Amino acid sequence: MPLTPAGAELKKARMSKNSMDNPDAHCLPLGFMQLHTHSQPRKVLHTKDAIVIAYEANYGLRWIFTDGRTLPTNDPQPFWYGYSVGRWNGDELIVETIGLRDDGWLDVNGTPFGNTTKVTERFRRPNYGRLEIDVTVDDPKFFTKPFTTRVNWRLYPDGELIEFICNENEQSSQHLVPPK
Repeated sequence: MPLTPAGAELKKARMSKNSMDNPDAHCLPLGFMQLHTHSQPRKVLHTKDAIVIAYEANYGLRWIFTDGRTLPTNDPQPFWYGYSVGRWNGDELIVETIGLRDDGWLDVNGTPFGNTTKVTERFRRPNYGRLEIDVTVDDPKFFTKPFTTRVNWRLYPDGELIEFICNENEQSSQHLVPPK
C-alpha cells in the first residue's frame, strides 16, 4: 500500500503490539476491508431508499442511503462505518463513504483510516453466485495516492445469520500485554 510516513509509522506501531489495539480484539466494529474479507456471512437488505448490510461478525449494521442524497459537506459526526451514499450506474452500485472515526483499522494489519478518508466501492454481480467489490481508498494523510483492491463475495442466498455477541462480558482485553 502506498503509505505516507505517518501511515507507515502508525501501522508499524499497531503491529509492534501484536494488534492488541485492533477494535475487533475489544468487540468493537471492524474496518472496511475486515468486513469485506471476514469469513463470517453477511446479509444485504435492499429497499427503495437504503441498503443495509448486516454482518454476522461483531453484529455490525451498515447503512447505505440510496434515496438521492449527497455526502454531507458540514463535517459529519464520525461513525465506525462512516456515512455512506449509493447510486446505481446501470447494474453497478457505487457507494461513497466519508465521516469515519479517526482511530480506524482498515484491515487486520493495522492499516489506518480516519476522518480524512474517503472510500468508494463499486459493487457488481458478474454472475448468480458472485459479487465483486472494487474498493478505492483515498486519504492524503495516510496514503501517498489513492489505491484500489478487489474483493469477491460468494453469494449464499438461503443462508441465515446467527447471533454474534462479543461485547457482553468481554474481559480479555485487560489481559493483553504488548511484546517485550
